Amino acid sequence: MAEQYLLEMKNIHKRFPGVYALKGVNLQLKAGEVHALLGENGAGKSTLIKILGGIYTKDEGEIFIEGTKTEIRSVKDARKAGISIIHQELVLVPYLTVMENIFLGREITRSGRLTDAKKMEERTAEILAELGLELNPTDLIADLNIAQQQMVEIAKAISFGARIVVMDEPTSSLSDREVESLFVSIRNLTKKGIGIVYISHRMSELEQIVDRVTVMRDGEYIGTRDTSTTTNDELIAMMVGRSLNNYYIRTFNECSRTVLEVKNLTNQKVHDVSFELKEGEILGFAGLVGAGRSEMVRAVFGIDKIDSGNVLLNGTDVAGKSTAEILKAGIGLVPEDRKAEGIFQDMEIRFNLTLKVLRRFIKGIKVDSHKEREIVDEYIQKLSVKAPDSETAISSLSGGNQQKVIIASWLAADPKVLILDEPTRGVDVGSKSEIYEIMNELVKMGVSIIMVSSELPEILNMSDRIMVMNGGRITKVLNHDEATQEIIMQYAVNM
Repeated sequence: MAEQYLLEMKNIHKRFPGVYALKGVNLQLKAGEVHALLGENGAGKSTLIKILGGIYTKDEGEIFIEGTKTEIRSVKDARKAGISIIHQELVLVPYLTVMENIFLGREITRSGRLTDAKKMEERTAEILAELGLELNPTDLIADLNIAQQQMVEIAKAISFGARIVVMDEPTSSLSDREVESLFVSIRNLTKKGIGIVYISHRMSELEQIVDRVTVMRDGEYIGTRDTSTTTNDELIAMMVGRSLNNYYIRTFNECSRTVLEVKNLTNQKVHDVSFELKEGEILGFAGLVGAGRSEMVRAVFGIDKIDSGNVLLNGTDVAGKSTAEILKAGIGLVPEDRKAEGIFQDMEIRFNLTLKVLRRFIKGIKVDSHKEREIVDEYIQKLSVKAPDSETAISSLSGGNQQKVIIASWLAADPKVLILDEPTRGVDVGSKSEIYEIMNELVKMGVSIIMVSSELPEILNMSDRIMVMNGGRITKVLNHDEATQEIIMQYAVNM
């Protein structure tokens, strides 16, 4: 007798004008299972999930919920079928409470009219207790950290009676400790028979939380594997269609000349931070969320105010100068939040790539279109940006290609120092490997890189030296050949 699945999507097809997005994709989810959906950006994962969630309708194929054929034509249909999707970008209302967010639009009422706040609070407390969450129903969302907000989204999904929960990149903004708390909540859900579809680019999470993996590539179903009987190398080869033998691409060089010297940098979030960056070096900054790493690089780049300290670039102090002056001096910053701070989403690749070097092809009211085209073509080719053409809207690109355009825009400005804040967050494995290759080539050319990353394997494999931060201070400096995950975590946790 064939096994009955909690969810079965069979031979799903979806076409958009000019794009065949899904070509016969299959997904089978068991009750009480965590099932990862893997694939590079553009593989079709989001399209498949949007069909499951009722945002898109399928062109062909069948969906079965507990063996019953089910038509999902709207979000309402999906919710009625017990499906809930927790998107990467949370959709909570910050100045409402936990319970108000959980019951938003379906408040519990008395006599069908007045909101019954007491009942809502009681029910919210029950849901939070079921998940083992130490939150108060009356806490404001704005007062919670990202991890806690993620938990509220899970509680909201459970409040709908969801049996199938999709989590899209749930750990992308979480520290290791917060990830473990999330995993505890996921295990509590699976014990109740709830099935989890788990989308993540972090391969290291698979063996910790995932039972089976389905891989997609170019809109097609490649295969399903048990995590207990497969390897990350096999899964990566399935995703990219080739083996990535050298996933972390790095040539460690002898670094001598100091390019950047930060002395006693202090503001509200950063306390007496000092370090040197050598020519052709990758200097990694590790630490937990809230350690002050992003705040430190924002201060170096002039975004955040400095109360005291010096930032010496080749001996010239740029501390306290504007970001435009610091850019002109030779420092670039690829920000942590590329969508909010790194790109103009409504504009095309060409605009985003050349924004920092307008003076190279605009003189007065004259635009040298030929020079502009040369710049755009050069960096699209250098960084292997995959797009139909440079007039394509940057918002339509995958996360990895958006990140490459942002890096290209800074490289066009010819920086001496390039700051990369979470350079591969939300980026697929193929694009990660390409970004590592770009970094390696840059340092060979003498560019110096400061890399902030929450991924310890990335820090360990790409950094010449590692600065560990905690509470806005540097707590340890490690050479790449002496650093381990255990040592980094020891100084990231303890002052």
